Formats: sequence, C-alpha cells, structure tokens
Amino acid sequence: MITKVWQDFKKGNFAPVYLLVGEESYFVDETIKQLKAALQKNEEAEIMTFDLNEQPIDYVIDEADTIPFFSERKLIIAKNASFLKATEKGKEKIDHDLKRLENWLQHPTDTAITIFIAPYEKLDERKKVTKLMKEKCTVIAAETPQNNDLNVWVKNEAEQHGKAITDEAVGKLLEMVGPNMLQLQMEIEKMALYLGEDHEITRDHVEDLVAKTLEHDAFKMLNAYLDHNQEEALKIYHDLLRQKEEPIKLVGLLANNIRTMTNIFYLQKKGYHQQQIAKQLKIHPYRVQVISGQRNRPSDQRLLQALYSLAEVDLQLKTTGGNRERHLELFLMKKL
Repeated sequence: MITKVWQDFKKGNFAPVYLLVGEESYFVDETIKQLKAALQKNEEAEIMTFDLNEQPIDYVIDEADTIPFFSERKLIIAKNASFLKATEKGKEKIDHDLKRLENWLQHPTDTAITIFIAPYEKLDERKKVTKLMKEKCTVIAAETPQNNDLNVWVKNEAEQHGKAITDEAVGKLLEMVGPNMLQLQMEIEKMALYLGEDHEITRDHVEDLVAKTLEHDAFKMLNAYLDHNQEEALKIYHDLLRQKEEPIKLVGLLANNIRTMTNIFYLQKKGYHQQQIAKQLKIHPYRVQVISGQRNRPSDQRLLQALYSLAEVDLQLKTTGGNRERHLELFLMKKL
C-alpha cells in the first residue's frame, strides 16, 4: 500500500488528507520526503508543520483553509496526533476541538494536502474521530515489513542503488542489523558506494562493511558458546573488551538473550506461531524468526544451567575485585 501511495505522489496524484499510522520512522520520514519532492517538482511548495502535542487542531484547520499565496497547493504536516490513541481523561496536554475536525473532514479543502502523523502501534478504534479519519483519509501504514516482505524490501532497496544482493547477503545483513530500516538503508547505500562498478553485494561485503552492533556481537558470542565453540566466543569477548565494553553489561545482554530463547522455545512447544510469539513477548518478529530457526537448538536444561552460571558471574562482578574481565572469560571457557 505504501509503495502505491509513493507512486501516486510521483504521478502527481494527491489525496486532500492522509493519515500515517505506525512506529516505523523510516516510512514516516520517507513518505514526507517523497511528498515534499513531488510537490516541489515544478514549483516551490508552501510547507507548514504543526506539533499536535503542543498546538491545537484549530491551527491545522485554519492553515488548511487559508488559500496558498505562492503555489497551487500547500503541504501541512500535523505530527503527534495523540488524540487518536487511548488516553486517560484529563491527561491530554492539549484540548483539541475534535468536533470541528470531524466537520472539516467531511469537506477538506482542495488547496492543501494535510498529513496527520500518528506514530503509535495502535489507535483507539472506539473513538468517533478515529473511525472518521480512517473513513475519510488515505491511510498509510508505517510498519516494518515482516519476514519475506522484509527480504523483498532489502532487494528492492539495493536495486534503487543499481545493485543486486544475494539471498545469503540479505540473510546476513538482517542478522547483523535487524529490522531497523533506516540503518538497513544506510548500510545498503554504503555497500553500493563501495562496490563502484561492481554489480553484486555478497555475504563477504556484508561481513566486511556493515557496522556491528553490541547486541549482534553479544548474540553471536552466546551462540558460539552454546555451540561449544569456545574459541569463537572468547575471540568476540576479547574484541568487545578492546572496544571498552563492560563485562557486567555483557553478562546482562547474554542473560537477556537466554531468557528470550527460553520463552520462544516454550511458546513454540505450546503451538504459538512466530507472530503470536513476538506479540506475546513484545519483541520484533524477525528476532523470533532468527532464534526459532537455529539448527543446533540448545536444550532447556543447558539454557537454564547457563543462566544460573551467568547469575554467579554477575554476583562475582558486583562483590569481588581483582581482574573483572576474568570472571566472564572463565564462564565462556567452560563446557556445559
């Protein structure tokens, strides 16, 4: 849906009012960027931005109803439409005239394009204004694509830079970066620039060029440890120490990953699907996909034993002095 809307922008087809809903900041920023570019293609567009956490809806309506001076139509961006989500009565920062908004939505002006941004996971569907906005506005979902759709998006993004990317490279890129689309876009652009005249992005390019995150390294270290690959686990650990990472912070990351693994495996046994598990644990579906797709899955007993051992390391780090790096190092050297 969102790509179709972008294509309409490029063709000069605009709706009078849009409602952009979702927490994926990449799609929010890209939609605004493409809308601005389409409007400024032939002339300088008038662009006004309002923050509905700080300004009443009246400002938006008044501006929309004012005829533009220097262009055919103006663009009005209304951020943080918090009146569309559930809030405690009396807790609202601004008292919006929603009745006026409801009336205005029936006949919005054709000399302005107004886009309401609701950067929230859910809207309050019980509210009359929410139902009316969904009925009268062109709704755009700013949500991270799931599973195969995310793979397709990565390939399309590479094509936008004149490159192809192998399936293996896509998998490695998503493993290292996760579903952060803005970061994915930046990494793809960086690799495309590095390749120059070369056409294909490979797994080696991803491993050599993509910035590694602490969370990725901690997860990789844990997997190496659980696979009885002590040499690889220690190599990653020493690399992190050279980057001035604190052992106590790494212990926390390892323990958190083990708890997440345990919960995912438990819910899988109960028959939950990946999307259901992600919703239940409040984590991204891609993380569930990576963990549940592991070939050498550790037993529940091994995970529990590792968690107990990490608790002991955490206690040692908090109560003893000496060589702090040594406590976690000894944990990684042991074979469960």
